[in-house]
Amino acid sequence: MLWGKTMKYSYRTGLLFGVLLIIASVLFLPPFQVEGQRTNQGKTSLRSEMIVSTDWLADHLNDPKVVVLHVARERGHFDEGHIPGARFVGWGEITATRDGVPNELAPVADLQKVFERVGIGNDARIVVYGDNSGLSAARAYFTLDYLGHGERVALLDGGLEKWKAERRTTSTDKVEPKTVRFTPHVRASAVTNLDVVRDFSWTATNVTSPSAVLIDARPVEEYTGAKPGDGVPRGGHIPGAVNVFWMQNVQSKENPVLRSVAELRKLYEEAGALPGRTFVTYCRTGGQASHAYFTLKYLGYDVVMYDGSFFEWSNTEGTPIVAGRERK
Repeated sequence: MLWGKTMKYSYRTGLLFGVLLIIASVLFLPPFQVEGQRTNQGKTSLRSEMIVSTDWLADHLNDPKVVVLHVARERGHFDEGHIPGARFVGWGEITATRDGVPNELAPVADLQKVFERVGIGNDARIVVYGDNSGLSAARAYFTLDYLGHGERVALLDGGLEKWKAERRTTSTDKVEPKTVRFTPHVRASAVTNLDVVRDFSWTATNVTSPSAVLIDARPVEEYTGAKPGDGVPRGGHIPGAVNVFWMQNVQSKENPVLRSVAELRKLYEEAGALPGRTFVTYCRTGGQASHAYFTLKYLGYDVVMYDGSFFEWSNTEGTPIVAGRERK
């Protein structure tokens, strides 16, 4: 009889303990980790593999699985001195004018030929740097990400500017890589169009907590319309867009090292960054927006780019435009 009472008591005690344990786990343990997010303070997960240091590159220059791309608007930027072994890709090789809009993504078949010619193949680790404080490198990253190869591309932090400042070796030798097979796996979701951005703009100006944030990566004078920019007939910005000039992502024009993660997070959180929101970047013709695209993806956010950018928006009849610093 005593044995039976003891068993009943032990069972009830164990059951009570189990219930209390479950309640404690719900109240005090961190939530399950969601893909693309950290468990601490809801921060997005940093994609640290998207940048490499000059030290890392110096240690891997002779690695056959590493391909270095030098991207610039003019060939002379490469010829006057490049990182040893780097292959040249011209800005004009990865962009095209479509329906009067400059600097659009070039046709996939053309891009495939470019990357096959420089010998990057389908499995190499790709490190990109270039002119204009990293702007051309970021455009190359966006292009390769669009082609489905972004997971193996990294920007050289600080670019050629930092490499030279550290007095590392440069070369003027011609590089003649072997042509290899490059297979595009187009990610249509990396880029968006005017009609979709029109909807995003309406949401950004009419919904309290919109699911998307429009980032205008141009200088403030272009955002306000004070200096519209070449080919822009109507100055200002897309309604609802927040201005985060792309140069705010780096230390300076002369030292284009990315700012600290804490500084970058603060910059974009002030612009409306929240886990679960999608960023839509644009500029005048898609160049500056590429750097914003890279930086936001590096920080772990979902991001797409409006490649036609404000050039297309401003030249399209009936699209609303806001002048001045007000978002809407």
